[in-house]
Amino acid sequence: MPSTVRIALNRPLRRLFDYIVPDGLTLEPGQRVRIPFGRQQAIGLVVETDIQPPEGITLKPVHSELENWPALPRETFRLLSWASNYYQHPLGECLFTALPPALRRGRPAAEKSEDWWQACGSSATLPANAHKQKNLLDWIAQHSEGAKSSDILKAGFSRQQLQTLASKELIKAVTPARENPRSRPGNEAIEAPKLSAAQLGAASQLPLPRDGFSASLLYGITGSGKTEVYLHYLKQNLSARDQALVLVPEINLTPQTVARFKHYFGERILVWHSALNDSERLSAWLKIRNGEPIILIGTRSAVLLPFTSLKTLIVDEEHDSSYKQGEGFRYSGRDMAVYRAHLNHCPVILGSATPSLESYHNALNGKYRLIRLEERAGKALPPAISLLDIRSRPLEGGLSRPALQALRKTLDRGNQALVFVNRRGFAPVMMCFDCGHMVECPRCDTRLTYHRRDRAMRCHHCDYQAPATETCPHCKSEAFKPVGQGTEQTEEVLAAHFPDTPVVRVDRDSTQRKGSIQSILKQVNTGKPCILVGTQMLAKGHDFPNVTLVVVINADGGLFSVDFRAPEQLIQTLLQVSGRAGRGTKAGKVVVQTCHSDHPLLRTLCHGRYLEMADQLLREREAGLFPPFRAMAIFRAEADTMEQSLQILDGIKPLAAAPGIEIWGPLPALIARRADRHRAQLVLNTSNRTRLNRLLKDICQSLEEKRYPKGAKWMIDVDPQETG
Repeated sequence: MPSTVRIALNRPLRRLFDYIVPDGLTLEPGQRVRIPFGRQQAIGLVVETDIQPPEGITLKPVHSELENWPALPRETFRLLSWASNYYQHPLGECLFTALPPALRRGRPAAEKSEDWWQACGSSATLPANAHKQKNLLDWIAQHSEGAKSSDILKAGFSRQQLQTLASKELIKAVTPARENPRSRPGNEAIEAPKLSAAQLGAASQLPLPRDGFSASLLYGITGSGKTEVYLHYLKQNLSARDQALVLVPEINLTPQTVARFKHYFGERILVWHSALNDSERLSAWLKIRNGEPIILIGTRSAVLLPFTSLKTLIVDEEHDSSYKQGEGFRYSGRDMAVYRAHLNHCPVILGSATPSLESYHNALNGKYRLIRLEERAGKALPPAISLLDIRSRPLEGGLSRPALQALRKTLDRGNQALVFVNRRGFAPVMMCFDCGHMVECPRCDTRLTYHRRDRAMRCHHCDYQAPATETCPHCKSEAFKPVGQGTEQTEEVLAAHFPDTPVVRVDRDSTQRKGSIQSILKQVNTGKPCILVGTQMLAKGHDFPNVTLVVVINADGGLFSVDFRAPEQLIQTLLQVSGRAGRGTKAGKVVVQTCHSDHPLLRTLCHGRYLEMADQLLREREAGLFPPFRAMAIFRAEADTMEQSLQILDGIKPLAAAPGIEIWGPLPALIARRADRHRAQLVLNTSNRTRLNRLLKDICQSLEEKRYPKGAKWMIDVDPQETG
């Protein structure tokens, strides 16, 4: 009797497909195959082998294997299978997420061969005016073993020049010597960074790779040198044959971190993020799958890659919301890293100056080992944080007079300052002071942000854009003015107050061009007086030794939000941005402008002791029956009308009615209409995670079989980071 396999497709379907295995073909889970699917052919991944086929059905045979080895090794396959079940996402889409785009399309799992060239003639035979050809020939001659075409093009030469030299037989194509992946150079001669006594104390508490799985929460205050601890740990404990994974929230914002890792580990460092092209992704994927001794620095999707010799995982800034995928396969990179470490029998280190309440709760319960690093590196001291009540104070670009005076004193001392404004653009609202009209997005239930530099009104939710006008579009009054402040307005005010000092804006608008963040950091790292103005981008792991003052424009945003996570995120952001001050030898100061200086959370902030605030917030979460004391999932619906969205959720609600399950809604989302889609949600909350998981699986399977109006859809978000 022929063998039968069960195969997953890259489709949003919660079912698998059975096929017969032809004679002479041996398949195993995780292997790529080509199969007939309807009238077409498709790429599939083997999920199960030797299954019992259903009776009375004639199965089609697998067409062919794409490789005779599994693209997804055992641990990666188990990780994604677990994630499919936990996050209630179709298995096929989960499995294919771990493949680079080229392999999803069926391309061979091998890099395209690239031409290598070696000099075999003299530039003296070239015409006297052939300067570029001579330069190219001399450049290739410097590489005795040959140079590859991509490196030649990067050096500024052209393909036409290459072809000309080849036609004159002055260069020849050669086969490069095959590199032994295990001999990939890493800067072995460079010793591990020297640690302070506090850092050594923290490092000594970290479990070793040979000890198997463990999870450690490294709580290190800002400026305590957590990166040095990571480097020291890897340098001391990772062998020349091992792989390691270092997750970071946004790699393009942390070029300093990548540079430091490359200094210590050389070519062992590989980078993974969304800006890589298809060829770069395939090349990196193959190195990892082939077991090369890579130390990968990557964003959340790096945790899904097919490591075969993984010995350590590090999740830096583990609290960051960027680790949660916001659409499609809504997984948490941080939580997947912990489960991946469990499957690979290796340690995972979660590091943060402001740990998430979930991780801190796990540490308090003994699931994670809590390691404290509460001294700043070197002679640096934590910054002094003070609240500045701005009620009844006149503001310019959001800045009060005392804040401007503090900036003046900082610059006069030859130091740098940072002004934190958590809104990009010039102003979040344009309002007519005669008729009260405010410009709203025609596609979303939100107002357009005014961008003065581009003379545009933009929606930051759907990217709608319209030209800005100087008169009210409703009543034509000239009393049409910006309300509130964004980074552009603050930048403009500061440039007027400090005309002789560079004002550097750092937000999504100013860092769109490739290399822009690097050039900005290069300017700041000169140490010359300047003022940085920016959003949360400035709070993420940057080291500015000469910044001695941080001014927070408005700290009140998260104090009264309907989102139960808002106070936690507010405190994390404020402490992270405060931590940019005083990281060198000079004392740091933080001025937090607020209209609620008597708020207990802000008053506790002044002490700078995050764990005290975390304890307070955990007590509030426990009293309110919120995560991490309860498990939560949200069903979200989108449709052309709010009535359709609510109808979808009304159909789900009776399916979710079960003992111990608390149901909220259905209700419109906080932004009920986004990009002309009407959004609503249904929240499920319970103390029994296992029961919730089983219930969600049954509900999703039932919903899969229903038909909804065209354009209407539902989605599930387990452990949501946003409840609005």
